[in-house]
Amino acid sequence: MREVWPGEPYPLGGTWDGVGTSFSVFSEVAERVELCLFDDDGAETRVDLPEMDGFVWHGYLPGVMPGQRYGYRVHGPYEPELGHRCNPAKLLLDPYSKAIEGGVRWNEALFSYHFTDPGRLNTGDSAPYMPKNVVINPFFDWGNDRPPRTPYHETVIYEAHVRGLTMRHPDVPPEQRGTYAGLAHPAVIEHLLSIGVTAVELMPVHQFVPEHAMVARGMTNYWGYNTIAYLAPHNAYSSAGQRGEQVQEFKAMVRALHEAGIEVILDVVYNHTAEGDHMGPTLGFRGIDNAAYYRLHDSDRRFYLDYTGCGNSLNVRSPHALQLIMDSLRYWVLEMHVDGFRFDLAAALARELHDVDRLSAFFDLIQQDPVISQVKLIAEPWDVGPGGYQVGNFPPLWTEWNGKYRDSVRDFWRGGSRTMPEFASRLTGSSDLYAQSGRRPVASINFVTCHDGFTLTDLVSYNRKHNEANGEDNRDGTDDNRSWNCGAEGPVEDPGIAALRRRQRRNFLATLFVSQGVPMLLAGDEFGRTQHGNNNAYCQDNEISWVDWSLARGEGGLLEFVRRLAALRRDHPVFRRRRFFYGRRADDDLRDIVWLTPSGKEMASADWHASYAKSLAVFVNGDAISEPGPRGERITDDSFLLLINAHHESLTFTLPGTEFGDRWRPVLDTADDAPRRDALPGEVWPAGVNVSVAGRSVQILCCAGDEPA
Repeated sequence: MREVWPGEPYPLGGTWDGVGTSFSVFSEVAERVELCLFDDDGAETRVDLPEMDGFVWHGYLPGVMPGQRYGYRVHGPYEPELGHRCNPAKLLLDPYSKAIEGGVRWNEALFSYHFTDPGRLNTGDSAPYMPKNVVINPFFDWGNDRPPRTPYHETVIYEAHVRGLTMRHPDVPPEQRGTYAGLAHPAVIEHLLSIGVTAVELMPVHQFVPEHAMVARGMTNYWGYNTIAYLAPHNAYSSAGQRGEQVQEFKAMVRALHEAGIEVILDVVYNHTAEGDHMGPTLGFRGIDNAAYYRLHDSDRRFYLDYTGCGNSLNVRSPHALQLIMDSLRYWVLEMHVDGFRFDLAAALARELHDVDRLSAFFDLIQQDPVISQVKLIAEPWDVGPGGYQVGNFPPLWTEWNGKYRDSVRDFWRGGSRTMPEFASRLTGSSDLYAQSGRRPVASINFVTCHDGFTLTDLVSYNRKHNEANGEDNRDGTDDNRSWNCGAEGPVEDPGIAALRRRQRRNFLATLFVSQGVPMLLAGDEFGRTQHGNNNAYCQDNEISWVDWSLARGEGGLLEFVRRLAALRRDHPVFRRRRFFYGRRADDDLRDIVWLTPSGKEMASADWHASYAKSLAVFVNGDAISEPGPRGERITDDSFLLLINAHHESLTFTLPGTEFGDRWRPVLDTADDAPRRDALPGEVWPAGVNVSVAGRSVQILCCAGDEPA
């Protein structure tokens, strides 16, 4: 028998102090809690946690060192009709585990019922089929690591999958591909810097579990939105092994990215867990304290409220579930040095009863927390429940994935009618969504594509989803893609269609980088990654989802185009304002933004609402930036004209009068299939000149001042 001391209730989890390890776990419903220790051969030793304070069961074991595998067994009521599902036959993961070894091996023993007789308790031991918690060494040499703290208005986000980003990268050593170490490889970092990336937003890296049904049909949960441990980095993304080494490797990745000035933002899934609905497995939370961790139906507590489409919803009305979320967030900031979070289905976290409440306890806790309130907080502002679409309704600290930006920009460039007014609002930071609540343009995370949906190349190549490889008869994935295949479905040899697709990609990218707000680029879009029309590749851990770096050579023109756009945005604060445009005169000065027709005249109301109108010019005034610089200095910049033509035919734009600028220098044209790095010397156009803008294209002109015509 091991020696067990009383220990302390906090911190929760398994915590090594250099001499031994403290173990503590919350359960209000438990009558007894066993700590289960596993040796290298899998032999199990059980030790009762001797103390319970405030429903936290705890004990201290001297001599237990990092690398020790462990789990819990909780003795208590199994009364599903009352919401209780304790079953000591099931080995349970620690909600506060910092590392997990192994994965779930699906077997009926993982479930608390028999498949052939769901009403009968299953007392089969689940330990042989369960992953194990691992005690970690928390110490790490961070050196001079400092968070980059890039201001939002200078931020460019790159959404990426840890595994998929590097699995096919030729310069990453094979043993590091698909891992944290691979993402931190100098070749990957050099590429990110070349396209202006200041933050990587990583799809879920909390330990997750592929669903039973998915594994049964030969698939896996590639995306990872099926979390089982909120403090543990996913072990399969470690090149160093699984016995705690993944923690060190993750920290080394963050340190390397920080050295390059790149922030790390985590996509976190606090809305549900991998235990699923009432027919799901018992892996941790369910067996520890089901009613505390999950939202249950008041009328029948056997069943779970499901605002996520994944079977359950975390109980954000419970102080202990909220504590877990907040402790997890603080851990990733303080111990793992991450710079922010993107909250999956964030509206689910705001449901106090059933309605989404922007003053919920979750937001109150975030607002007052001295650590979490200071990092980047990005909401996916919807869930699948009633009233769950909440774009524009999150509190002031938050930014949001702006789904209305995505939809509006897609509709405009595919030629939709009556799209100009909303397109103009999205281009200028979506003040209609954010100004009233006191937020600024940076509240809008602008994106055209993300992991969920078509890639950029597929957006211009497919009218319909092609998800047959997912094994669901093409029923999965959205049908509302707002895409346009430019005249033919899928790969083509027609040079005209191919050229139009290339131009449309450049149109989307140009719009993204000159829009006010924070641009987010999907990994691989900068050189034409395709998923062959699959708009829901959540289960495709293969070439469908992995970034094909060979495209970077074949699509060098697109990659160079993205680099030019990133440099344009970086060098010109007029495209990344911190305040909304006023759009009105001040002291007889020229307005900060002016909307013009192709004839060079100011837009009238009828011009905005004409069903045929698909083209406009936008003047953005570099001398009328309202916000000061970091030391209170006045910010000035060049002025620009954006000539935007979503019509299918070329149009003649007349440059406006000299009050806007005497001369204009072209800096970018999306109709140019082989764009130059810079305009030709001496290529300057005077005010009032006619400029031909190709169908479905954008030209960006910079005020040339006194440059000769």
